[in-house]
Amino acid sequence: MSLHPVLAAVTQRIIERSRATRATYLAQARAAVRQGKVERAHLSCTNQAHAFAAMPDGIKIHLKESVRPNLAIVTSYNDMLSAHQPLETFPALLKDEALKAGATAQVAGGVPAMCDGVTQGFEGMELSLFSRDVIAMSTAIALSHQMFDAALYLGVCDKIVPGLLIGALSFGHLPALFVPAGPMTTGISNDDKAKVRQLFAEGKVGRDALLESESASYHGPGTCTFYGTANSNQMLMEVMGLHLPGAAFVNPNTPLREALTRHAARVATEISAQGARFTPICDVIDEKAIVNGIVGLLATGGSTNHTLHINAIAHAAGIAVNWDDFDELSAVVPLIVRAYPNGKADVNHFHAAGGMGFVIRELLDAGLLHDDVTTVMGRGLRAHTSEAWLDDGKLAWRAAPATSGDDGVLRTAANPFSADGGLKVLTGNIGRAVIKVSAVKPEHRVVEAPAVVFHDQNELLAAFKRGELEKDFIAVIRFQGPRANGMPELHKLTPPLGVLQERGFKVALVTDGRMSGASGKVPAAIHVSPEALLGGDIGKVQNGDLVRLDADKGELSILVEAAEWAARERAAANLDAHQHGVGRDLFAGMRQQATTAEEGAMTFAHPLWTAAK
Repeated sequence: MSLHPVLAAVTQRIIERSRATRATYLAQARAAVRQGKVERAHLSCTNQAHAFAAMPDGIKIHLKESVRPNLAIVTSYNDMLSAHQPLETFPALLKDEALKAGATAQVAGGVPAMCDGVTQGFEGMELSLFSRDVIAMSTAIALSHQMFDAALYLGVCDKIVPGLLIGALSFGHLPALFVPAGPMTTGISNDDKAKVRQLFAEGKVGRDALLESESASYHGPGTCTFYGTANSNQMLMEVMGLHLPGAAFVNPNTPLREALTRHAARVATEISAQGARFTPICDVIDEKAIVNGIVGLLATGGSTNHTLHINAIAHAAGIAVNWDDFDELSAVVPLIVRAYPNGKADVNHFHAAGGMGFVIRELLDAGLLHDDVTTVMGRGLRAHTSEAWLDDGKLAWRAAPATSGDDGVLRTAANPFSADGGLKVLTGNIGRAVIKVSAVKPEHRVVEAPAVVFHDQNELLAAFKRGELEKDFIAVIRFQGPRANGMPELHKLTPPLGVLQERGFKVALVTDGRMSGASGKVPAAIHVSPEALLGGDIGKVQNGDLVRLDADKGELSILVEAAEWAARERAAANLDAHQHGVGRDLFAGMRQQATTAEEGAMTFAHPLWTAAK
């Protein structure tokens, strides 16, 4: 199947746009490769002695020999968060299997892993986005000892995987393999959970009923089962070739998960500079892999957070991506997955229906993915059209199912849920924004209503409780961008806005903040850029202004005369309350340096791009 012309055109445009910075990145990465020697061989005896002093004697012998590759394990383990708790046992498995494969492995370092589900609606959420860049820097610190010939990255959730990947790309000469933990088993239905949340928002059930419902949903080890940012991360690593095929959605604490984890150490050994097929990450994450990631996001209705993260990941690899690339691809990429919040099923249902192998095969056969890429399995994405299974107890791969096990969850590219993808870009006199349309019913995709302006999500919640929002309106919540308060998710607003929508009111949200990957049914123009604090025109909106949000045509506008709009002054906000408490004072420098949402909301300037400017 030949490439779709739009896919080819967008990819070529990205290649041309990135030519200088990409060439510099690759030159730097390849110059760091130490041909013929393990990485630690260049260290002095004193340096090396420090690095293996605590290792068992049998491992210490191999490390002294400076012949076997040594694998770095960078882990986001903690036992407070269900998604990361299973990672506790992974280092021992990886070390054991690495030794059998002719390598050694050490835990190089840990990175923080916070959960938006815990911090949602509270002050800690204002650290969430910036934690991605802290994780990237923590990854670099872990690898800075220069003891390693390949790396295994253990991470799952929202900011953790993008942060690990950005950090890995700063060591572009090292091979990399991402090792997921998998989703928890299915609990109560997402519909039932959402209903209890709405009843609680309306005051019809108490906190005890809400907590019981939430506990029945989030009930065991593994990632939350809805298709939010965490599971979108796993999709992304698979379609970009950084996972073992079929690894994304295998439940934790199962024989298949252990087999996949162990095999990751073998593959990392194979792709090290001392292995049979040296594969540095700089050769895996190229322009075509980035485009494949965007296509996977669109085809599966993935999280809007990746309109930030993919851009930041690309940036770290010397590649320039913007929202126009997403928008043009979205027009031709079919939506072939319906998982909550875009449907009733969870990721376990999606995996059982055919999973990522089915998705990748369908998109390849439709000419909507680049096959000519390098992955951890070798050359060609076609290797990832398979699923993992245990053949008489041994790990094996077989072709993904030829037909979907449930066409209410997973469909072919020829018979999609929608002819276009799950995300769109909105433009107009307010700025540029993105909207996730895959979960928004067609009758809710165009809203024209008066603005009700807030500077804090709690102001909207209070107005809802007072009964002041029983009307058609578009909530404009500003001063929520990276520089203002760290760009928190505003998922706490989904239940009340959902209640009002179900009561028959036309409602929508416009914000320079973020929404959760679990949000969707209420139309939300998010990541408005430039943000209010950077002089964005969202700061000009006044209560009562008629706002038009048209997701079909890609419009986000205030319907006022151009002369009046140009003459308006922008509002100011007192942000003192966001400067301290829950560690926020430590992030003042990051807030001051953050780039725009479209630039990835990055808090450090990559020298490649500084030089390019």
